[in-house]
Amino acid sequence: MSEIQRGTIYIDEIELGMKRSVTKEVTDKDIEMFAEVSTDHNPVHLDDDFAKGTMFKGRIAHGMLSAGLISAVIGEQLPGHGTIYMGQTLKFLAPVRPGDVVTAEVEVTAVIPEKRRVTMATRCLVGGKEVLSGEATVLAPSR
Repeated sequence: MSEIQRGTIYIDEIELGMKRSVTKEVTDKDIEMFAEVSTDHNPVHLDDDFAKGTMFKGRIAHGMLSAGLISAVIGEQLPGHGTIYMGQTLKFLAPVRPGDVVTAEVEVTAVIPEKRRVTMATRCLVGGKEVLSGEATVLAPSR
């Protein structure tokens, strides 16, 4: 994982346009561990021979593995520690393969300070190509 600044940005410090990201190479071990934790053992993720016969022509990572990187940015950086996830939309646009380097980004698009509510555009990229997009709504921590 890339070096990130962990901590908390309180609701009174959050501004429109603020951005944070994390970058991680998705490994075979990550995919295997995600399969164990999630109990999703779909062979498109785990079996080379099976996956070669699919539309993807090879193994792919679980979509929610990439989505989990968005959660990491929100929970560790923006707003960070103490944040409560309220909702997330996701569109999976392209597969992520073992060995791909994924960058998960969030950008603040709306702030409602009196409700401590923050809306963020979310996306994941591989080689500059968007592989996942969506929107998150969170309850940001206050002092």
